[in-house]
Amino acid sequence: MIPARWRWLCGALVCVLALVAVVAAAQPQTGGFDFPDEEEDTPTWSADIRTQALDLAGVAAFSVLAFVSFFRKSVRLKYISLAAAVLYLGFYKSQLISIVNVFGLMGGNLPIFRYNLAWYLLAVITVVSTVLWGRVYCGRICAFGAFTQLVDAIVPARWHFTIPRSLERRAAWIKYGILAGVVTYFLVTKDPLIYPYVEPFWMFGLHLRTPVLLVGLGTLLVATVFVRNLYCRFLCPLGAFLGILSKLTVFRIKRWSECSTCRICEKACEWGAILGPEIVLTECVRCDDCERLYEDTKKCPHHLIIIRKADILARRAGTTVAAPLPSSPGA
Repeated sequence: MIPARWRWLCGALVCVLALVAVVAAAQPQTGGFDFPDEEEDTPTWSADIRTQALDLAGVAAFSVLAFVSFFRKSVRLKYISLAAAVLYLGFYKSQLISIVNVFGLMGGNLPIFRYNLAWYLLAVITVVSTVLWGRVYCGRICAFGAFTQLVDAIVPARWHFTIPRSLERRAAWIKYGILAGVVTYFLVTKDPLIYPYVEPFWMFGLHLRTPVLLVGLGTLLVATVFVRNLYCRFLCPLGAFLGILSKLTVFRIKRWSECSTCRICEKACEWGAILGPEIVLTECVRCDDCERLYEDTKKCPHHLIIIRKADILARRAGTTVAAPLPSSPGA
């Protein structure tokens, strides 16, 4: 549940993002990071790095913000980093890790390294963070995921449609089916241009405006108002790919012994990533909600039980001390 004091901030951020989108639509789009013309004379490495220094610094600065918010488990920093993801990686750079990059990985057609240093920095951060901590990219860095989380923060809770857990677990497999489908399509046709039909990330570039895509995007965004993080949870092929990669994750979220019977975190998880004491790594995007509950001495039963036991022991000790001493014989 989003603290009430942050709802106004998220509302303001969404309004700003909408304004940015309108302004960006009126501007010529170059898209992506600024890369030199590959047909020009090849400059030196130092010249390439100087040319891309601003992009590198931007990705590095954003990444620092995202991971500081992640490690500090700060709600305030989390929403600041989500807004930065939408504004910087989304509307400003129009550059996200995409299923197209998975196609490139399989087809040996990744961007040329020396002309795409900032993109490779982002890609390395994505892969390394996924292996170390899980799908942090999905929960902190992806501009579209950040946008839907900001929208979700301002939508009244009564608008949300809660999907039954049994259906939610089955629906989570849809994105793996989409991943398998688009990968098979690419392997057969070598055509990566299926991506706009399975990823809405192009909305930030504003250069794809076919009626079919616009209707699909509009339908998705409206549905997202009522079903929290709909695309990320059930439809994103890149999320499915990172979910598979997260099987290698070395870090595990801490759990108390009481988690075997307690369902507070499971009910609070908006990603369907908790099954009793188990954290489902393929679905967890490291949103921090359960980790904050884990440390909350007023909500987590583990702490409440300890406090209750301490209170009972204190009462017993007080009763023992206060009991009258027996009188001595002959007094």
